Amino acid sequence: MAKHVGIKLPEDLVEYLKREQSLGILATFSEKGVPNTTPLQCVYPKGQESLLLSIHKEHTGYHNMVWQKKVMLCFLGENNIAYSILGRAGVVRAPSQVHPLMNIVRIDIIDIKSDRSILTKVEQGIIWSFTSTEAEELVRALYKELRELSKTL
Repeated sequence: MAKHVGIKLPEDLVEYLKREQSLGILATFSEKGVPNTTPLQCVYPKGQESLLLSIHKEHTGYHNMVWQKKVMLCFLGENNIAYSILGRAGVVRAPSQVHPLMNIVRIDIIDIKSDRSILTKVEQGIIWSFTSTEAEELVRALYKELRELSKTL
């Protein structure tokens, strides 16, 4: 059963995101009402009321986000991390300083709900790995940019 959490990121979710190994699912709608989901590796908390994320400038989820502004993000992880976040998106850096095809978006939180179940608990979230050394370098650099922006933006 979903439970309203408020507009501030819960501490367990902040710590989970700061480990830089999470994967969030971004949900958007197109101008024609077509739903789209996008897995995102590079998501970082900016305080307790915003998230920063890096996304390819040509991705459908990015175009939908720019058009509609409202988005949902879902996170599932170990220790029963199970949250959905409703937010308002705004581009803060286009392009990213790390890669010309990536843009940085801030999601200002409108509402957070806990998706923890009374019947089950999340033991493990989505586990991912890098496909190459170059991919690892890019993702680490994008996270560094997000961390720095979270302090200065």
